[in-house]
Amino acid sequence: MIICLNGSFIPREDATIPIRDGGFLFGDTLFETLKGKNQKLLLKTRHLDRLEESARLLSFPCNRDTIETSLEQLAARLTSPATRIRLTLSRGDFSGLTWPTAEQSRFLITTSEHTELTDEERQIGATCVIAPNQRTNPVNHLPQMKRGNFADCLYAANYAHKSNAEEALFVDPQQNVLEGSTSNIFAIIDNHLVTPPVENLILEGIMRQQIIKTAAELGILVVERNLPIAELHRADEVFLTNSLIDIFPIASINGKAIGRGDHWKSLLKTLRIQIEA
Repeated sequence: MIICLNGSFIPREDATIPIRDGGFLFGDTLFETLKGKNQKLLLKTRHLDRLEESARLLSFPCNRDTIETSLEQLAARLTSPATRIRLTLSRGDFSGLTWPTAEQSRFLITTSEHTELTDEERQIGATCVIAPNQRTNPVNHLPQMKRGNFADCLYAANYAHKSNAEEALFVDPQQNVLEGSTSNIFAIIDNHLVTPPVENLILEGIMRQQIIKTAAELGILVVERNLPIAELHRADEVFLTNSLIDIFPIASINGKAIGRGDHWKSLLKTLRIQIEA
């Protein structure tokens, strides 16, 4: 594991956060999860763009230049074929409910080895369940962001794990699918690539953006609209996306089989050329 705290690379045993840190007390952090391939950080600029915009909206201190320099230094230290990189921003130590001064803020970068999905795993597909809880946004006057207050997704992800499933899908009261606990969702319906529109409950995933761009280059029409759960069972194919898994076709939802088309294969092939070259 590589650890970088406020721009300094330190041993794991020296990596500590004060007990008054806002992330520990309130879950008041912002974060990004990036993938490293060898010593390249994939889609780094887009991740930092989103982090910087979220920081602006929530008045988080965010020194992008310092963070970017640290990421570049970290990339040179990577030795695994694939690496999960977590970047976290904290406002710093709280003495009440008032935000600390910007000087108290901190950022933390950690890494762990990432095991890529195999071709066989993608062919088998992901088993999904419907999350028993609702997707939430505590600051619902703003877009959904990657915030440390992650209880809804954490609960859903663990529900999936207990159900021997790879992902839990959030559904709204009108039975429209929103997203997974750690993923966005797409479906091929009538030769169109359909995905729920980004709003205050649906995260504008970095890989989601890239998939839409890739589909356009392949001449696949993308439609952003509500996606009823019942419609997924009639779709030609359905798949999950995020920055670590890239594309993961869904095999079943709540035990019911999902169509297994092949559009995802051409999307994945083109995607890899775009982001890994």
